[in-house]
Amino acid sequence: MATIQKLYEVCKVSLSANGSLSPEAVDSVCSVLADNVMPSDVGLETEAQSVRSWRSPRVLNRKAVFHSSTTIRYRHIYECKNFSIGIFCIPASSIIPLHNHPGMTVFSKLLYGTVHVKSYDWVEDTTQLLKLSKVRPAKIVRDGEMSAPCGAMVIQPKDGGNIHAFKAITPCAILDILSPPYSSEDGRHCSYFRRCRKADPSGILSNRSREPEFVWLEEHQPPNSFVIRRDLYKGPALNL
Repeated sequence: MATIQKLYEVCKVSLSANGSLSPEAVDSVCSVLADNVMPSDVGLETEAQSVRSWRSPRVLNRKAVFHSSTTIRYRHIYECKNFSIGIFCIPASSIIPLHNHPGMTVFSKLLYGTVHVKSYDWVEDTTQLLKLSKVRPAKIVRDGEMSAPCGAMVIQPKDGGNIHAFKAITPCAILDILSPPYSSEDGRHCSYFRRCRKADPSGILSNRSREPEFVWLEEHQPPNSFVIRRDLYKGPALNL
């Protein structure tokens, strides 16, 4: 069985439309992602080989070697009401801005390259106090680089860094599984955010000084230059 087919089969029996997954379901998906999925399994071996020489001091024209534009591309593999599978191919220095996955569990597997990840979770017990405000406090979950090969990053609806951003240090590819997928009809639409400066006169966060760093986030439209284009998936087809 092809690896991507095995991943599909595991997702089909493990993932559900309600976004809340058992630890066993999460472990089943992570096991396939961590142990089996490689760039060659999804038609990206040529790109992965190019990235291996990206930081070589003898490579003077890296863009020429990688044959890459500056456009972020998304290769769609599969989607149903319970989950979707796709790959983001991100050129070096390009950014997927801070965004959320409301009510969704997300599995992200870095296939090749190095990416900087910054992620946050909302401070949930302040929601009622701040429900009329356009800004909300969030705690930092992750702020650092990931390099392939590595395990999968799992994001739950309310923890693990549901609001996150990616910045490509080298060209990189990230395989994403969303459970359930985005759906505006079901209230799962993607919102973008930015950090903002805000005082805390109410003292909401004053008793949290010993916890991880907190920031204020506000909803914000990404720049017009941020574009994700659909690209052709070139890996093995799924047997549905």
